[in-house]
Amino acid sequence: MDLARWVDTAVVRRSTAHESHRSARREQIVVAAARAIEEYGPGVGTAQIAERAGVARPHVYRHFHSKEDLEREVLRFAADQLIDTVRPALRVSGTAPAIIEGVIGAAIGWAAGHPNLYRFMAARQQNKETHRARLGRTRFLGEVVAAASAYMRTSEVQVDPPDGVMAGLMGMVDAGIIWWLDHHDESKEEVTTRIAHQVWLIMRDLAQSVGVALDNDRLLSAR
Repeated sequence: MDLARWVDTAVVRRSTAHESHRSARREQIVVAAARAIEEYGPGVGTAQIAERAGVARPHVYRHFHSKEDLEREVLRFAADQLIDTVRPALRVSGTAPAIIEGVIGAAIGWAAGHPNLYRFMAARQQNKETHRARLGRTRFLGEVVAAASAYMRTSEVQVDPPDGVMAGLMGMVDAGIIWWLDHHDESKEEVTTRIAHQVWLIMRDLAQSVGVALDNDRLLSAR
């Protein structure tokens, strides 16, 4: 037997098993942190997260570089859930305003079911350390503008909304949804229609600025 090779293989197996365990425990803590935020609010403490995860409090940050590292992972976890909720609304045929309203309605529905997690995401989306988790082209805002962007892509013109526009839209959507979560001064249908209309007007103006005329009644086919 090649003893050196056997030892090397054993070391690799142990290392792989250790990394797999760390990854599983890390994911367990992220899920626990998200649930603790849901229960206690965005200002949840490490003790509540540790209790939810079933680990000793000092062990929470053995699996993360810092509190900010944990928050980034919770942000990604929550954003993935929100995106999974939003995407089916884009797989329908209809006008761009109607599709946008479906997307916003799905987002508001998710926020109503996860109000503290949505507040957590909104509070951190402009933080330099965490904003990329939401502003990436595959994140929620990308899903929101995708319906309107379909209007803006023709054989002659290719338009992608600038990141600054996307950030402004996200801030507007967040502010509108959080106001509604805090006050419920409108019905879900009313706030959905209002925010969706605001998003549509911005996207239509952006298209017109590059010479693309939009028709509110034009039907888009499901993709």
